[in-house]
Amino acid sequence: MKRRTRMLSPAAALGGLTLAGLLALSSAGCNGRKAVVTKTDTASMPRRGPALAVFDLTSGVPEQEPTGLFGVSAHRGTFDDVIEGIDEAAKDKETKGLFVRFGSVAIGLGRATELGETLGRVRASGKPVFCHGEGFSNATLYAAALGCTKIGLSPAGGVEAVGIAAQVVYMRKLLVDELHVTVDILQVGKSKGAAEPLTRDGPSDEARASLEGTLADLRASWLEGLKKGRARDDIAVAAEDGPHGPQQAKDRGLVDEITYADDAREAARKTVGADRDVVRFGPGASDGDDDLGGLVRMLAGESSANAPVALVRAIGSITMGSSGGASPFGGGGGISEHELGRVLLKIEKDDSIKALVLRIDSPGGSALASDMLWHQLMRIRAKKPVVVSVGEMAASGGYYLASTGNVIFAEPTSIVGSIGVVGGKVGVGAALERFGVHAETFSANKDPKAKNRAAYASLLTGWDDATRERVLESMTAVYTLFLARVSEGRKIPVEKVAESAEGRIFSGREGKVRGLVDELGGLAAAIARARKLASLADDADVAVVGRKPGLFDALGGGAGGDNDGEESRAAGARAAASVAVRAAASGPGLSNLLESFAPEVVPFASSMGPLLTGETTLVAVPFSLVVR
Repeated sequence: MKRRTRMLSPAAALGGLTLAGLLALSSAGCNGRKAVVTKTDTASMPRRGPALAVFDLTSGVPEQEPTGLFGVSAHRGTFDDVIEGIDEAAKDKETKGLFVRFGSVAIGLGRATELGETLGRVRASGKPVFCHGEGFSNATLYAAALGCTKIGLSPAGGVEAVGIAAQVVYMRKLLVDELHVTVDILQVGKSKGAAEPLTRDGPSDEARASLEGTLADLRASWLEGLKKGRARDDIAVAAEDGPHGPQQAKDRGLVDEITYADDAREAARKTVGADRDVVRFGPGASDGDDDLGGLVRMLAGESSANAPVALVRAIGSITMGSSGGASPFGGGGGISEHELGRVLLKIEKDDSIKALVLRIDSPGGSALASDMLWHQLMRIRAKKPVVVSVGEMAASGGYYLASTGNVIFAEPTSIVGSIGVVGGKVGVGAALERFGVHAETFSANKDPKAKNRAAYASLLTGWDDATRERVLESMTAVYTLFLARVSEGRKIPVEKVAESAEGRIFSGREGKVRGLVDELGGLAAAIARARKLASLADDADVAVVGRKPGLFDALGGGAGGDNDGEESRAAGARAAASVAVRAAASGPGLSNLLESFAPEVVPFASSMGPLLTGETTLVAVPFSLVVR
């Protein structure tokens, strides 16, 4: 793959997979070990000659970089940079082998699949791939098994392969019986399961069947990959019998040797006859950029990059307004209709862009924002190919966007579907009454039903049956629209879409069987298909567009709409006036706490965020589904 434009998660869980109910902050595991930093003196090594390509993943491999002050990246390198770097190393004649350091990095099973398969292609080509970890989880063990010639483990490390399982936290007794909170959560789709963590003490039969079916399919793909990669049938028993200490992991064939990372790296260099290390990803990697280039990117933003293929990321929950990641002082990420819509408008109008690759990792969110973005993507598709690459998940609103692709790629271990609608609110009026706080509603219309209807958006009152029925009617209309949008995007009858709807989730493999996915594969495969559909060369350039705003964008510059001049000036004034306020207000809030202790919950909790801003209808997955 030709070089694209340069761009300046917890290891172990009980049961291997954490399923956190809406607003449930529980997690069945810990945040993994601190990465142990080891250094190799590369300064004295020759600059040319046989090389060992090094990929250090210990600092993480996010789908997109979090940003810091004025949009400057707080993290150098993303998942697609790793995949691209591996492909480049495979083609480089001076590169004799690869060394991949996992540390105790946390990645999802979808990304682990593509990483392992990419490394596996290098191994199959004759270049050995040496891997090392301080601790392996279900997902990182899977990647290593698929792609590594030899797997090393630190002497004090472990392999926490414990099988695929799930946990759901149910809070009805706490919320309703103890706290007297009014829970009005409705759903369209019998398998959506949205209200259950808040209104039940256990799962419904439909929700249980949907979840267990998906888990079974993920487990099958996981075990098949382990058997194939490690070339032994008995590996499946060991993979579900952890956690394992170093010696036990070696004895049972999960790893090959017990060694420190620096010793493993030196041994790999000697084995392939390399004179030097070339760090292609992670600490110590050189991106060839000078300070001036970094300053230009900071000011202009990455959206200024041009290439015949545009890569756009849609990562996180879907909202109407500005996401936290767009703040000039950084913050949380997400898919903002306001921001992503501007990026898509630019791509639509730019005739030099011949194809769009949309990388999606989203549990959904706002139904309104999802539909508006769907419309914008379909406008692009009318002019140029749109190829979708699913990362960990394209569910609910995420799949709403994915349905716009001419072709949808997903890994067998990705999650797709959840075609359903959820909405409602949590009322705290009755709970406050217990502490002597009373809320009285006054209405101009003396009819009690009208009074209740007028206050239906208030968090201090619950819904009566008539209001609940009216909200459900509007949600059903959105559900019908959702089915129609998928039908139009996928070019299949609504009746066929409905067979895979009702809120059910599926693995990528099952999604392909059901027609929700076209091809099994990762981002590299999606890019290759986009080039082909646009009749471009196999090595046509790819530019990441809209990955993060530059200072100009953050202060009101943008993609250029019909009213862009006036809008940009107004936005710039608002942004400039609020910089100091944002800086003063930024602090350790709930999002920061979640990010520290249960980062996998954040996208799912935030996908319900529009309920707090007045929206009552969402296309969102009501729980977190993360394979560690």
